Amino acid sequence: MTHIDKHPAGSFCWIELATTDQTAAKNFYGALFGWTPNDMPMGPSEFYTIWRLDGRDAAAGYTLRPDQVAQHVPPHWMLYIQVDAVDASAGRVPGLGGKIILPPFDVMDAGRMAVIQDPTGAYFCLWQPNKNAGIGIHSVHGTLCWGDLSTSDTDAAQKFYSGLLGWQFVSDEKDPSGYLHIKNGEHMIGGMPPSKYLQPGVPPHWLAYFLVDDVDATANKAKEMGANLCMPPMTMEGVGRMSIIGDPQGAMFAIFKSAR
Repeated sequence: MTHIDKHPAGSFCWIELATTDQTAAKNFYGALFGWTPNDMPMGPSEFYTIWRLDGRDAAAGYTLRPDQVAQHVPPHWMLYIQVDAVDASAGRVPGLGGKIILPPFDVMDAGRMAVIQDPTGAYFCLWQPNKNAGIGIHSVHGTLCWGDLSTSDTDAAQKFYSGLLGWQFVSDEKDPSGYLHIKNGEHMIGGMPPSKYLQPGVPPHWLAYFLVDDVDATANKAKEMGANLCMPPMTMEGVGRMSIIGDPQGAMFAIFKSAR
């Protein structure tokens, strides 16, 4: 097991599921990824689930609020990005063309966060840790390993994220597809497909990838439990094997195993 105690600024540090059936989600992801749920009360009838692997935090989930459902917010996975100072980072968002959906606020003593929409329409969260450093494990089955940004305006996205987080967007000369890799410091953390691959009617969004030991077996297991294989297992030559899945409530995610 590879443990994480601290995330560098600009990295994906937390992953959170908003769902319509939290109990069903606990059963689904527990069976799929081996996650153990730890429920934390949030009120008389609400709770926040932190999923754990090897005793370390791996992901979290909660039930969509009635007001979110009324606004037609679908079940979804939300990526959190670490920053040194949420208030300062959020303060730069409007000048870079983005929107502050929820201004910075404290999450008890865990940390401080803000909800942001980039200039192209994709949502994400900024996180400044206090007592909760975020994901505490990586490089094993069921851990976050990548994030893809699908958007109709890749140029605007590059300017925004480079200005806000210092990310670099780099192409691979051996890859003629136009896919761009997102580089945070010395680490590749995600990518951005060409805008032509964003399906009509699908809003810009971030897609989280989870590492698995066997893509085909994991995809088949997900399907048996009621998930939808939006993209059946496929191999990317020299990269790895992957599949895109909609969980039984409709939240989208991808699974991946590296060719290396």
